[in-house]
Amino acid sequence: MIAPGQEARRRQGGRRLRGGRIPVIPAAMATLALPKALKADPFIIALLATVALASVLPCAGEFARIMKVVTDAAIALLFFLHGAKLSRQAILAGIGAWRIHALALGATFVLFPAMGLILRAASHGWLNPIIASGILFLCFLPSTVQSSIAFTSIARGNVPAAVCSASASNLLGIVITPLLTGLFLLGGMHGGISLSSVEDIALQLLLPFLAGHLSRPFTHAFLERHKMLVGRVDRSAILLVVYTAFSAAVIEGLWHEFSLGDLAWTLGLDALILALALFTTTWTSRRAGMSREDEIAIVFCGSKKSLASGVPMAGVLFPPALLGPMIVPLMLYHQMQLMVCAVIAQRYAAAYKANPAATPAAIS
Repeated sequence: MIAPGQEARRRQGGRRLRGGRIPVIPAAMATLALPKALKADPFIIALLATVALASVLPCAGEFARIMKVVTDAAIALLFFLHGAKLSRQAILAGIGAWRIHALALGATFVLFPAMGLILRAASHGWLNPIIASGILFLCFLPSTVQSSIAFTSIARGNVPAAVCSASASNLLGIVITPLLTGLFLLGGMHGGISLSSVEDIALQLLLPFLAGHLSRPFTHAFLERHKMLVGRVDRSAILLVVYTAFSAAVIEGLWHEFSLGDLAWTLGLDALILALALFTTTWTSRRAGMSREDEIAIVFCGSKKSLASGVPMAGVLFPPALLGPMIVPLMLYHQMQLMVCAVIAQRYAAAYKANPAATPAAIS
């Protein structure tokens, strides 16, 4: 028998709200969505192809300056669209689940930074400092939105709470990520965040985001009708940043400093961070007595890092020559989190199908 609270949350996951519908993946589509997530993400393949292109044909001179202007404009457009897609109705639908948000946001902005700082300190003297810095930047980033909600829905979790947590994470990340980066990364690189850096963050990230959100009464219908176009703009902006970043890094001698061994260490440390994040979010959820639906939302919102927000933020925060290697850990972590979370979502869904009233511990 399903507890009343669980049934209410389950029904709420597909309930129509004023101004839109909470994103839900029907159970019948779960078997289609999960195998795709287990394969290599086509966007990761496009990212790798962009890195290869920048390695062979890096942009330089006047072309590089033109690309920098185009990239800055693309970043501003990207954050405008992020703001325009943020639904206040969806946030209000799950805003009352404060315990979920506290645990998920705590994992994103406390647990991850702590892990990154510990790993950087422990790796001093034997790990490439660029890798350690890139992993630390990864740990400062907000959670994903789309995949957190999708996996929560597939696993039969608390979707409205996941929408709220993931959206709040991205909104807070516009402020928290640059602050943490300035305190623990930029301070050791070139004196911390300067006044011009603050202006760049405000002009390229915060103002477009706010403008996009305020434009929702006028742009919401258009964006709903042209979701594929919005997705293409989203990914095109990231590819532009990656191309210009790796071009500058290659010209500065990136591949003479970044070896295959460095890539192997990056993969291993990314895997360690993801495993610790998944274990900790699951353990704390159960220690706090959360329901299975709430645990699912915490695990998927608290263990992910956003490529869509991270790459443009890095483009604003770091100098061009340093940007390329700084985002390598994030690119690898992105694919890894999709594959691992697909398996976990499948286990949650199978456990729910076998026994809808089971406690979270029964999934282990």
